[in-house]
Amino acid sequence: MGRLLRPPRKGSVVVIEFADGLHEYVTTPVKRVLQLCGQDTYYVQTANSSYRLEVRSSESGVVDHPVAN
Repeated sequence: MGRLLRPPRKGSVVVIEFADGLHEYVTTPVKRVLQLCGQDTYYVQTANSSYRLEVRSSESGVVDHPVAN
């Protein structure tokens, strides 16, 4: 598990910081962000892959509801 450093947005990369604080995962630029209605589950499509993200808490101050473009 990790934490999002910023919300996923079209044209930017998704950065996930791992719990150890020493490692990050960075995706290619985001093409599409979809949210399941009424849930904190997002599907992010990048230039190379697709990801499923579940927001479990907002303690870190990350925005829970990114704007889909």
